[in-house]
Amino acid sequence: MIITRTPFRISFFGGGTDYPGWYRNHGGAVLATTIDKYCFITCRRLPPFFEHKHRIVYSHIENVRHIDEIKHPAVRAVFNWANVVDGLEIHHDGDLPARSGLGSSSAFTVGLTHALYGLGGQMATKEALAKDAIHIEQDLIGENVGSQDQVSAAYGGFNRIEFHRDDSFDVAPIILPGSRREELRDHLMLCFTGFSRIADEIAKSKIENLKNRETELKRMREMVDEAISILGNSGVSIAEFGKLLDLSWKYKRSLSDRVSTPAIDQIYSEALSAGAIGGKILGAGGGGFMLLFAKPERHAAIRERLNNLVHVSFDFDDSGSRVVLYQPNGL
Repeated sequence: MIITRTPFRISFFGGGTDYPGWYRNHGGAVLATTIDKYCFITCRRLPPFFEHKHRIVYSHIENVRHIDEIKHPAVRAVFNWANVVDGLEIHHDGDLPARSGLGSSSAFTVGLTHALYGLGGQMATKEALAKDAIHIEQDLIGENVGSQDQVSAAYGGFNRIEFHRDDSFDVAPIILPGSRREELRDHLMLCFTGFSRIADEIAKSKIENLKNRETELKRMREMVDEAISILGNSGVSIAEFGKLLDLSWKYKRSLSDRVSTPAIDQIYSEALSAGAIGGKILGAGGGGFMLLFAKPERHAAIRERLNNLVHVSFDFDDSGSRVVLYQPNGL
């Protein structure tokens, strides 16, 4: 039996420039961090004593005899990609709900791929996990997704990720004094809007609009290095990071009319009126989790104003996808 633990992520700046349709022409960059909320994948070989060959347990339970019968698109694609021959049992558990803008789908793909490497007795590099997951999601499943979520899930940490025209990428950890990193963390809030969304549909509308939003996307990429500069200069107020988030959200909303909704706009407006400096919807948009930036002394007032939402405390994570249990003999 093998259990992998793969972190979810928060993307601060540069989202949209990680779509292949953009960075293959212009290059791209994002600033993102993983958090201490995880996707757990349990994987074991299934003894041949059952009517089914494969068992997949997530929000549904699938007992199937052939890979092509598997309804879960990522499991089906990963099994085909890995040329799975033996019967397998897969269990998925997540700390936070799916379709919520925290990169949970890519965390699942990375975690399952990692588990199958381990089941085959192989050590997978972070680079291999990221590249494999990108290939599986974009080429095999054909999803309208960018490439940052897979990289963050595989590598973990607070990083500047640069995407090159040749599909390669570089991951540069953001090195900050402990006090500055803690100051950033203390200004962040995470709340669930109460509704999930199908990211693929929203991403598709953004991808179709990329050519019409070159000015916005280039500016959003510039914000990555502006944000890093703010964080790296202790003489600059951390509030400038929040103001930049607010500006970035305005640009992000312009990428597609499906990124935001009247309900999301209302939540954001209420947060600002209660003292938030900036924020954004995470992921493709349309729902899921909202990240807010506010002085710590304003957090209680914001939570009170948004008392109908679920607020989630979190910390940064640096570990990336990892095997937390390895018992290849199944005992």
